[in-house]
Amino acid sequence: MAGDSLYRIDERQVQWTAVRAQGAGGQNVNKVSSAVHLRFDIAASALPETVKARLLASGDSRISQDGVLVLKAQQYRTQDANRQAALARLQAWIDAHALEPKLRRPTRPTRAARQRRLEGKAERSALKSSRGPVRDV
Repeated sequence: MAGDSLYRIDERQVQWTAVRAQGAGGQNVNKVSSAVHLRFDIAASALPETVKARLLASGDSRISQDGVLVLKAQQYRTQDANRQAALARLQAWIDAHALEPKLRRPTRPTRAARQRRLEGKAERSALKSSRGPVRDV
């Protein structure tokens, strides 16, 4: 995992469940539980309260009613590789929500921008009015 993460996730805060992977895989897919479910309890984690609140408020469908994030990793053929992939995805998800988003300051259009807008509307209006029915004079 990347070393530039703001908050490192300790593997002891994560619960693992081995499950069978979906999709094609030949004879192996029916015998081996190579996919993993990662469960991360957001409320019980060691993350700061502000980050926990942002994670819970994100509206992600993978978060249960109890505030537990469930990730499924089944891309690789080995359980260990899928565990590493799930941990990397969890870390990336937390990093994306770690920083507080900047508040947007509302701005007003400049006088020149308003003028350009009105000129564009006048041009469009003239073009559309010239498409009317042909009249005899």
